[in-house]
Parts: sequence; structure tokens; C-alpha cells
Amino acid sequence: MSYNIRNSARAHSFTVQTSAPPAERVVTDESVACKAAQSTVTCAYQTNIAGFWRNITVLWCKNMMNHSLSITVDSLDGEIHHTCKIDLKPWHFWSKKGYKSFEFDGYPVDVFWDLRSAKFSSGPEPSADYYVAIVSDEEVVLLLGDHKKKAYKRTKSRPALVDAVQFYKKENVFAKKCFSTRAKFEDNKKEHEIIVESSTAGPRDPEMWISIDGIVLIHVKNLQWKFRGNQTVSVDKLQVQVFWDVHDWLFSNPGTGHGLFIFKPGAPEVDSDGDNNSRGGDSDTSTGSGRYYNARATAPEFSLLLCAWKID
Repeated sequence: MSYNIRNSARAHSFTVQTSAPPAERVVTDESVACKAAQSTVTCAYQTNIAGFWRNITVLWCKNMMNHSLSITVDSLDGEIHHTCKIDLKPWHFWSKKGYKSFEFDGYPVDVFWDLRSAKFSSGPEPSADYYVAIVSDEEVVLLLGDHKKKAYKRTKSRPALVDAVQFYKKENVFAKKCFSTRAKFEDNKKEHEIIVESSTAGPRDPEMWISIDGIVLIHVKNLQWKFRGNQTVSVDKLQVQVFWDVHDWLFSNPGTGHGLFIFKPGAPEVDSDGDNNSRGGDSDTSTGSGRYYNARATAPEFSLLLCAWKID
């Protein structure tokens, strides 16, 4: 998936490639989020199930009436997929611990979860005291949450020989002026807190601040002229590209559009031959038959997308 952002300050356009999973491309949650003020967190992982590389997409949704978890398993080319949905409504206490089983491409897949003690902040994704385990062939191919020992004990399964790799996260956040999310830019490294704060009302010129782990790394003044742009910052000695497009914050009716922020680890690419992001196309997961057996396919580069919806 690619996003075209026109940089008003430099008067040219650039395309940002993100490796959205097939499930995210087929069913977008943006229109639902806009109409129902539904906070969502979508995370995608590359895992190995029965010797084949598969994408697993985890979607957490929450609004005034419902709270749910959806898990979609699909082939890398998106031709085969299966979705398992779990309702986590507050009045359905029994659904906060459970088990479901389904068959994917002829292989059994089991999903175990325990969210009875889960701690939530403002978003739909739990932050602590829970687990969600996906099991195939007596291996835990994907394990979410911090209650790992409880998950292995309940599933009676061993850890996977090859760890799952997260390559995509997208979050819809609703707030007045401060939007926050969390993400890991490197495997086996700490999770970073990302905060976008804006001042778009009042007599002063609009401004925007982007901070990571409490340090302001980007400060955009005169936002009405610089509502689209990009900048590379350093986070724990790792270069991270930051792209933003907040046109709708300033020039659209409230609630009809969102600010878009994209965070991509790695140094900017040098376009020496004029081709449009040729390397970005190579990172797409749709690369053929989907048969990857024991050798890991080249994992897509990680991308974090933050869709910031302003509310009155």
C-alpha cells in the first residue's frame, strides 16, 4: 500500500510505501471509524504455519457500544484467508477468556485468549496482564501480551522455532489536540511512546509537535503552510523517517478527515535514477505463489500509521 503526500513546503510529491497486509487492503476500517468514532488498532505479523509463511492481522476495535478482537490469517498473496472474531463487550464477562479453533488451508489453527485481568488505557488494545496465543501444529506461532507463562501452560504447546515478525501497525485515535500511540522500531528492543500534539485554534498561527519518549523531535510552525512534509529523526541511534499530512485538520469540516502520520525506520532512500520507490515495491508481500516453506521470505519493512481524528 502506498500513500501519496504532497510536500507543500518543497512543492513536490513523494510516495510513502507501507507493507499493509492483504486483510487491511481488502477491508479498510477508516470509514467505519469516521462514522462511529471507533478507535482501532491493526497489527500485522509474518508467521510460519505448517512450514508456510503466513500473515496474521490482529484488529482491536472499540466504540461506545462494542469492543472486539478480530484475527485474520491469510497467505502472503492474500488469496486464502480466514477471520476469527471475538466480542469483548463489558457485559459478556465469559468472552474475556476462551478458545476457538478453525482450519486454514487444510491445517488446524487454535486461538486462546485470557483478557479477564487485562489493563487498557484509552485505546482498544490492552497494555498489560493478558495473552492471546495462536497455535498450529503444537507450536505457539504468535503470542501477544505479557502473560506468556500462562499462555504456554494453557495451550500445552511449545514456542515456535522461528519468531513472528511484526511489520505493520495502524491506529485510529480520537482526541482534541493530543494523540498518542506506541510502537517498536526494532525487534527485541523497547517500545516507544509517540505523541503528536497540535494547536490549530485561536489567534496564534497553528503549530504541531511530535515527540518520542518525551523528547520533542519535530516542531512545525506556520502549520497552515507546512501541513504536509517529512523529516528524519534519530531514536536510540536509529534513523526514523516521519511523514505527515494534516491538511484536513485545517481546511476540512471537523470530523470529516484525519491527520495522517507515518513512521518508517531506516534512512531515506536516494532516488538516483528517477524511478518511483522501486525498492518499496520489493518489500510488498504479494510476491507469487505464497509457498515459502522453511526459508523465511524477506520480511517487509516495518511501518507505523497514525490516523489522528480531531473531535470538538
